[in-house]
Amino acid sequence: MKSSRRRALVAGAGVVIAGAVTAVALVAGGSRQDLGEGRTERQALVAERGKTVMPFDLEQTTHRFTPTATGGVQDVVADQRGDAEQIDLIRTHLRKEAEAFSRGDFADPARIHGADMPGLAELREGHDRIEVRYEDRADGATLTYTTKDSALVDALHEWFEAQLGDHGAHAESGH
Repeated sequence: MKSSRRRALVAGAGVVIAGAVTAVALVAGGSRQDLGEGRTERQALVAERGKTVMPFDLEQTTHRFTPTATGGVQDVVADQRGDAEQIDLIRTHLRKEAEAFSRGDFADPARIHGADMPGLAELREGHDRIEVRYEDRADGATLTYTTKDSALVDALHEWFEAQLGDHGAHAESGH
């Protein structure tokens, strides 16, 4: 085999292998490679999955995660004050999630972030020791998570941190 043809075959095989590795990385949770505008492949994948679970527009809303000594506070707010459509969609979704989380049903976060999301297994197991309280706010809604179990507080903090990383520009820490 001529050396130029062999180099072409090897190069072609490298492209196929690289494509397969990229596909496996995306399926396994996504890469942290920057796609530009500060967004990683993982964040793009999470945003795409989020469209199938969250009815509000991620580009017009912000998730805020604030860890507390007894759990944490999750706010989802419309970026434009008075955006009645986004506010209604946020409230409807978070009411549903509060009820589901109280039953130990974390299927929606698992669909968006993956079943192996940090903290998720512990939250499912300990759901009966976590109070999840829903509250309207002028620009969206709030979920407050409270527990006396320090391991569940840690799990909530890990879960919040994972969501901050996965949502990227659509989320912020409430610290």
